[in-house]
Formats: sequence, structure tokens, C-alpha cells
Amino acid sequence: MDIFNSWIVETPIAHRGLWDKDAPENSLAAFQNAINAGYAIELDVHLLADGTIAVFHDESLARMTGNDGYIKYLNKEDLKLLHLNGSKETIPTLDDVLKLVDGKVPILIEVKNPNKVGKLEQALIDTLRGYKGAFAVQAFNPFVLRYFNEHAPEILRGQLAGYFKGQKMPFLQKFVLKRMLLNKKTSKPNFIAYEAKTLPNRFVRKYKKLPILAWAVQNQAEYLHVIKYCDNVIFEHFEPKI
Repeated sequence: MDIFNSWIVETPIAHRGLWDKDAPENSLAAFQNAINAGYAIELDVHLLADGTIAVFHDESLARMTGNDGYIKYLNKEDLKLLHLNGSKETIPTLDDVLKLVDGKVPILIEVKNPNKVGKLEQALIDTLRGYKGAFAVQAFNPFVLRYFNEHAPEILRGQLAGYFKGQKMPFLQKFVLKRMLLNKKTSKPNFIAYEAKTLPNRFVRKYKKLPILAWAVQNQAEYLHVIKYCDNVIFEHFEPKI
């Protein structure tokens, strides 16, 4: 596969779907909006207590549902009880999303796993084996990508990175991830997704043989600036005019 002639670089990617007040981020309504507009979809996944893969960004339920607790402690039947941002939309499973998208547009799946890898990654591999549409995975954790490289090397994988300013993170971890020091020996990515507001930078510049995605581009002005230094964008709050 020539990744430079694939959807990874050819189709703008809607960050957590094409969302608004009535169609919150990572909801089926937001994904349907992206499908209607012809954009690829970026989404986030967590593993629930019962082994279900849920599509949700945060570890905590508070911001998006107003409820206490954490996504990892839920079971599948709990998801329909939690409404996103006061809307009619509830937290979907990955199976729900795959059924909705059904190959109409590509999907970029961010694996939300900062800890020990294996269970979520294998569940994701098993789920995606039967899916006929285009997809790829990405993660900040290089060891997540190593798992995919070792167990499902045919799945396109991307290394997420950025400067992590203001984030609570050990200095060494931030130093390594900012510079993507584990790319060659550990994650071995097919593409890189780097924080848009930090582009261009010397850490990305050395990866000329890999497609570069910029995340998450916030407006048209930022898009016109950053597209000179990357191959595609993951965007939100606007629709890029190419």
C-alpha cells in the first residue's frame, strides 16, 4: 500500500466526528454528520469492565455526561443511561459505530491506553478483523503501537505526539514523546500525527518518509498555515476549505 496515495493523506479527518450542540463529540450523530460531509472520522476508544469497547474520549465521565465515575468501570448496558452533554445521544460502542459507518468513510481510531497494553488492543484487533471499511489506529503510547505491529502489522498505525505544555506528565515521558524517541525501535509507525500549533518543528522535520497529520486544527487560518508542513489535518470547530 502506498500510504502517500491513501485516505490517510487525501481525506480530511473530523476530530471526534463533525460535532455540535445537538451532535456531541464521539456520538453517532456526529459521525453521521461526518459521513454526510464525506470526511474521515477520528474517534477514541476505551475498554469497559465487561470487555466492551466504548467510543469516548475522557477517562472520567464528568465533562461529557455530568456524572461521577470512570468509563473503565462501566458495562455495556450502562452506556445507554448516560447522555452526552444533555443531548439525546448516548455513549456508543465501537460495534455501533462500525455498523453506522459501514465503510462509507475511513475511521481513525485513537487507542486511549496510557498503561499496560494487551487487553484493549487485542479486543480492537479482534473487532476490526471483520470490518470491511478503511481504518487505522493511533496512540500516544508507543507500546500500544508496538502491540499492533507485533500482532496485526497489516493495520496502519500512527504515533501521536506534541509538546504537552501544561499537562501533568513526568519530565522524562514528556521529553521522549515530544521527540518521538521510541519511533524506530518500539512504535515503528506508518504515519505521525503531531500537535498542529507546534508545527513546523525539528522533531517532525526528520520524518520525511512518513505522512504527517496535524491535530487538532481549529480554524481556517490555522489550516492554511499548517497545511504547508503536513500531509493532512485532523480538524474540529470548522470545515477546512481546501
